[in-house]
Amino acid sequence: MGACMSSGGIEVTEEEKRRNREVEKTLREAKARMAHQVKVLLLGSGDSGKSTILKQMRLIHSVQFQPEEIETYRQLVFNNLTHGMKYVLDSMEDMGISISDENIPHAQLIEDAVDIRDGQPFPKEYYEPLKKLWEDPGVQKAWERGNEAALPDNLSYFYSKLDTLFEPTYTPNEQDIVHCRARTIGITETVFHLREHEMLMVDVGGQKSERRKWIHCFQDVTSILFLVSLSGYDQCLIEDKDANQMQDAMTIWDSICHSQWFKQTSIILFLNKNDLFEKKIEHSDIKNFFPDYDGEPGDARAGREYFKKRFARLAQKANQKEREIYIHVTTATDTAMLRVVMAAVEE
Repeated sequence: MGACMSSGGIEVTEEEKRRNREVEKTLREAKARMAHQVKVLLLGSGDSGKSTILKQMRLIHSVQFQPEEIETYRQLVFNNLTHGMKYVLDSMEDMGISISDENIPHAQLIEDAVDIRDGQPFPKEYYEPLKKLWEDPGVQKAWERGNEAALPDNLSYFYSKLDTLFEPTYTPNEQDIVHCRARTIGITETVFHLREHEMLMVDVGGQKSERRKWIHCFQDVTSILFLVSLSGYDQCLIEDKDANQMQDAMTIWDSICHSQWFKQTSIILFLNKNDLFEKKIEHSDIKNFFPDYDGEPGDARAGREYFKKRFARLAQKANQKEREIYIHVTTATDTAMLRVVMAAVEE
């Protein structure tokens, strides 16, 4: 009962037939979905703002952060405060800068700081030490020389709202989540539902140790969104103090443009962190790091044009005539600006 013989003499049950129909239906649906799906690969060197773009895309397309994600970000804010300060204090030794004697005990407390647990408010005993350390003249001096050690650029944002963060009922708002920093390890995939199709955005780690994983993401890519930190022109890499962030980005960009994988893939270049770039260029001359720069010191517009041309020239050298390159200047932490830019990108 419920079985028949195939022409090859193999018995096929009704249950097996039903399962076969289900598998075929699933495959047809997956194929139809793929036909309406665009795959966007987020690439760039570490600290270029890729994960920030992904978080902003979630806000723009109303992909809500779940309560457990918000709790993770709350804990990450505390981690960014303590680990960020640790990183500043460690860098001060290399810079030959000292903190005030009265802040030495505070530095020891931060050195021994541990992460907070689920639901645990920020420990009150850290408030005063963190406040005093951030105000310390030596710490501020090191912060001004942050490019020498790739200091986390979100510290001024979080330390400016220390009172709010230490309230027992504190919950991260959207901008806090956007400013949170955590190194991307492995591959993160997020689906966004646009008007006529789905967008699968793939974020992979940007540090050198993570780049070998990129190759697994290269199949069926519609577009590449490549991020460069404009403010990285005078900064070292987190993982290599002797390397320049912008030079590293140009090296990766060159290899992407020449890659056989992407001969017909459109590439969108985001020259990111324009807000930090405009502040930094007032006191850090591009010519000190890129001797062929001939713009006026402190001229942000000339600086942007110079880097646009450098990246455009590298793309032209690759000579992939059938591929289009689009360049945008962005500030990934600015939701309103990014909403406009991403609307253009999605077209």
